[in-house]
Amino acid sequence: MAFILSTKDVYRQAVESATGGKNTVMYDDKGNPSIMVRIPRFNLSDVIDGAPNTPHPAFIVDGVTKSEIWISKYQNIVQDGRAYSLPGMDPKVYITFDQAKAVCAAKGNGWHLITNAEWAAIALWCKKNGTMPRGNNQTGQDIDAPYEKGSRVGDGRTATGSGPASWYHDGTNAGIADLNGNVFEWCDGLRLINGKIYVHHDNNFKTPVDDLTQWVDTGVFLDNSNPGDDQKLDHWISDSGLHLSDQRTHPLYTGGDVDSYYANTGRPFESLPSKQGFTVPELLKYLAIAPADSGYRGDYIWARNYGNRFARRGGDWGSGANAGVFGLELDAPRSDSWGSAGFRSALVI
Repeated sequence: MAFILSTKDVYRQAVESATGGKNTVMYDDKGNPSIMVRIPRFNLSDVIDGAPNTPHPAFIVDGVTKSEIWISKYQNIVQDGRAYSLPGMDPKVYITFDQAKAVCAAKGNGWHLITNAEWAAIALWCKKNGTMPRGNNQTGQDIDAPYEKGSRVGDGRTATGSGPASWYHDGTNAGIADLNGNVFEWCDGLRLINGKIYVHHDNNFKTPVDDLTQWVDTGVFLDNSNPGDDQKLDHWISDSGLHLSDQRTHPLYTGGDVDSYYANTGRPFESLPSKQGFTVPELLKYLAIAPADSGYRGDYIWARNYGNRFARRGGDWGSGANAGVFGLELDAPRSDSWGSAGFRSALVI
């Protein structure tokens, strides 16, 4: 009897064949596709010299070690209240943290907004393997390689996956696209509350957002050496004294722990220091919140150490040399919604 392949089977086989099995097509319960990249499990010692020979936290979910995780190949779009990873699209922007979480979870069991643990695992892998991606960080092109361009779709954005192979996480077209620039990406599992850093246990992506008892209180603060300035709206403190500490002595805004957009600051991730005498927990290095060594290529960390701030990663089309796979923005409230911030979904089975 002849074996007849469905259209879905043909599409999936075509994607898997073209990428050597590194990509596949996952369908939701409405039958709509997303192209996903397989990330096989690796150990901390595989990406950080001297780290334990144990799985990176991204591969541990509710105490179970997973053999792989699946990451959206492309920054996502939204259709009928669900997130999708497809090429050649204008990525969804003007979306809040909670909306991004909801459209990812709507796809079904195991689907979720990419977590900081997952993003960190990819970033550390890129650095260790010498493939830290370039991308759209200068209005359609890469600031360090202006001859590398994507297809413009709106404002400074480029269509998903439209850049060259160097814009993918492994330096090939089988990798994850646009982790450097284009649009900032909301990440779950990392937040800043009045300067203190909270993270998920391992990669427990089902952790309730508002139940802090289920989050890990790292005991680490993003402090600043300079006092805040409560007189100017969105005041940029260029002489940054941002550092890691066991306390917050200088909130960047001195008018109270509000979620508003007052003073903020930033500095190269690589040069993020710690308070004298304070030892940074290794967990923060594993989660790409603190530098483990050098060689982060100018990627930036931005922060407001007052109020509730949720994480976004990667930079956008206007971030220039500050964008990159280690770029980390901890200055926006969960309600923030603007034209340079989007998201991507992930899947753990």
